[in-house]
Amino acid sequence: MPISYVHGASDIPLLGETIGNNLKHTVEKFPNHEALICVHQNYRATYQEFYNQTTAVAKALIFLGAKSGDRIGVWSTNRYEWVLLQYATARIGVILVNINPAYRTSELIFVINQSEMSHIFSSLAFKSSDYKKMIADAREFCSTLKSEIFFDDNWEEFLNKGQEISDDTLHSFEEHVQFDDPVNIQYTSGTTGFPKGVTLSHHNILNNGYFIGVRLKYTEKDRVCIPVPFYHCFGMVIGNICCTTHGACMVIPNDSFDPEITLKVVSDEKCTSLYGVPTMFIAELAVKNFDTFDFSSLRTGVMAGSVCPPEIMKKVENLMNIKEMSICYGMTETSPVSTQTLIGTPFEKQVNTVGTVQNHLEIKIVDESGKIVERGEHGELCTRGYSVMLKYWNDPENTKKVLDDARWMHTGDMAVMDEEGYITISGRIKDLIIRGGENISPKEIEDFLYTYPNILDVQIIGVPSEKFGEEVMAWVKVRKGFNVTQEELLDYCKGRIAHYKIPKYWKFVDEFPMTISGKVRKVEMREVSMKELGLEKIGH
Repeated sequence: MPISYVHGASDIPLLGETIGNNLKHTVEKFPNHEALICVHQNYRATYQEFYNQTTAVAKALIFLGAKSGDRIGVWSTNRYEWVLLQYATARIGVILVNINPAYRTSELIFVINQSEMSHIFSSLAFKSSDYKKMIADAREFCSTLKSEIFFDDNWEEFLNKGQEISDDTLHSFEEHVQFDDPVNIQYTSGTTGFPKGVTLSHHNILNNGYFIGVRLKYTEKDRVCIPVPFYHCFGMVIGNICCTTHGACMVIPNDSFDPEITLKVVSDEKCTSLYGVPTMFIAELAVKNFDTFDFSSLRTGVMAGSVCPPEIMKKVENLMNIKEMSICYGMTETSPVSTQTLIGTPFEKQVNTVGTVQNHLEIKIVDESGKIVERGEHGELCTRGYSVMLKYWNDPENTKKVLDDARWMHTGDMAVMDEEGYITISGRIKDLIIRGGENISPKEIEDFLYTYPNILDVQIIGVPSEKFGEEVMAWVKVRKGFNVTQEELLDYCKGRIAHYKIPKYWKFVDEFPMTISGKVRKVEMREVSMKELGLEKIGH
């Protein structure tokens, strides 16, 4: 039996250029093709118009005092200005820092300070979050933050100032950008508690987006509906970069996911491709007037985040006309995609595996000692190649934990490789919870709940969920002589931590299951919880 190692040999060379230069080449090929449509803002731009607008934003950034290597934040749901910023910052060597729209003030302060952010671009509000007030509250704790620009307030004023910057000045900035330079920082939760700033280069994300598009057989004729968030790699790499490297059109249906609006946009804009995590497709299939929409233009799409149930995949293929759906697997640290199903992959492989190794990448599966296991044996999946992040920003200690001396990224995911090289993810070594595509650190929630006066101890676990893949559950030990209710704790969490981190299930206990050496047995806690909640059928 061969060992569990594969290399994505490819006849197609890697792109050896910056994101800015690649966009310029696309514009030269397809100046009059539509590049970006943002339906909820009534915005449309051809590639030439889009490029000219990124020029205006880049010049305004230079006027603002942004320099190569500076970190500039964007805190917003999906909108056309987000995309302009993504490409404008890349053109002048500025590092864009993605801020999760669900963050609360304490999380915002951490990200601003950890990245030493100089400027922040933001929406005014989203749902119950008043971003303007939260930034104002954060300011006294953030010494590096020089200014904030709000899209619905002083964005036009910001753009106008850029008119003072000459083309020559802009070109001098662009000439100094190298493809190995960092271009993006995305904060991801891990089991260590605080989010870590995954630092990605032009080379990382440009090539990953490009080769995802190669597998999807994208051309300038494709129109890609992107209802997934830009602050994740799914939106900004699998979505935007994948489109611009092939001359395809980016179609933004709404600021955040709405199943009915997504279907209407697919139908109205004649989209050829649709993205989402399985829960999004489940919600779309459940739309009441589903039959009134026209899916005849759809051909392909990307499903990622968790495994798709077979019956859902059948409906997506038959009812939504997506005969060439592609499954992607990866993590932010690998830009993100490491494996992907090819068009024409057998149905069984579509629903039971995450495909084969992406072009130009290497994958191995190792045991606890680091030895490569034989095919068919379980172990930890490791990825190496152009897609592996540069580092965690200003965090050499955590970088060293996941990136070994040979530049293998240790994913923490348990996997198995079959004889044909198809990979199945069988679980996680880490305690990380993934709810609807969001990475959640149990320790971060535990640390927060410890601040509640009458909690003696708390353990956070993930339990299966048909809708989100996993839900958060808290096991709580209360101080003797005190009484704490689920309602009190829910009320305490509300507005203090992001909504998706708030436990759905609560269990009050006197003791936790422990190992002989005194470690909490989260595996046993999960098993007990699944049984009590009747979730065994959907358990992994």
